[in-house]
Amino acid sequence: MRLKLAIVATHPIQYYAPWFSHLARQAELEVRVFYLWDSGAGDHLDPGFEAPVRWDISLLDGYQHEFVPNRSARPGTDRYFGLWNPDLATQLRAWRPQAVLLTAYNFASLGYLLLRWGTGDAPLVFRGDSHRLVATNSPMQRLRGRLITTIFRRFSAALYVGSANREYFALHEVRPERLFRSPHAVDNERFVAARPAAAAGAIEWRRLLGIPAGNRVVLFAGKFQEKKRPLDLLRAFVDAKLERASLLFVGSGPLEAQLRRAAAGRDDVFFAPFQNQSQMPLTYAACDLFVLPSYGSAETWGLAINEAMCMQRPVIVSDHVGCARDLVLPGVTGLVFPAGDIAALRDALRTAFEDPGRLKSWGERAGSHVQGFSYENATAGLMQALRSLAGGAA
Repeated sequence: MRLKLAIVATHPIQYYAPWFSHLARQAELEVRVFYLWDSGAGDHLDPGFEAPVRWDISLLDGYQHEFVPNRSARPGTDRYFGLWNPDLATQLRAWRPQAVLLTAYNFASLGYLLLRWGTGDAPLVFRGDSHRLVATNSPMQRLRGRLITTIFRRFSAALYVGSANREYFALHEVRPERLFRSPHAVDNERFVAARPAAAAGAIEWRRLLGIPAGNRVVLFAGKFQEKKRPLDLLRAFVDAKLERASLLFVGSGPLEAQLRRAAAGRDDVFFAPFQNQSQMPLTYAACDLFVLPSYGSAETWGLAINEAMCMQRPVIVSDHVGCARDLVLPGVTGLVFPAGDIAALRDALRTAFEDPGRLKSWGERAGSHVQGFSYENATAGLMQALRSLAGGAA
């Protein structure tokens, strides 16, 4: 008999949907995803990109799913009451799952579910990616920490995506025997399969952008937001004075105008618009080094790092990026610098570019290392947790 697993997710997300499809192909599982909002399923305005987005890979194929009516007056995932789905518990019980996996807890619907879900209902499992890499000790933070600890006691098992996330669960008193490794992953197979075509296409794309042939390219791809710190990268790149190097910004967002003003008059800084999912392999293939200089606790993992490494690109990340300790092995797959330290980022760029052969080797090692962060490994951790709940061997 297959175990019926219900997954509660906020909305269709391009990183999670392929994993849900992977789970649905497991012989031991029958999976159904309960979505709390339909944003992402079609055209939607992405506030981070400040532009309308329609993903060009399907986020709903390959697995059972249903949408729970969202009664919020202002739907969204940027506010607690942006997801208000009072029928969630009823729809879950109607499907009669044997376990329920939550991918969030900090919305009104999920708080209400935790209050209504009783001991006679299916056990709850949580998979999150929060960390405490940015330490704070304010009274409000301590109060919030106690609340999170109380919430985590409602879960029978927790899946951690990396070392910083595991420490976060431990900080909130989740016992070790209830913790299972389920690493954050992207669709590795899709990216690896795209490498040959992307390598060829990237040469032409760089030419069309005006990047001089033979220049090495530093890439930032994502939302131009303060928390991502693209201006830090621009300043560090300018200060580094690298020979035959270009900086490419791909994306959009609230800092775009400021970035363009700061780069005005430079012939070594280039911009390209938002690239959809099918174009991301080519985007990473166009660079020699990918940089994510985020600051603060909002960069809970940084799945763009997984994607870049799948394309055999070395990376530089700040130490506030959640995946830093797991994916970025200093001097092996890339470098880590102190968040907000522009001089340190400048020096990291210089170190990375001082030996082209070594940089290429870092990329090859990155491509190998990221294969340990796969949907197969994420699923293995989930299955361990489910077996432990059923009384089997963990």
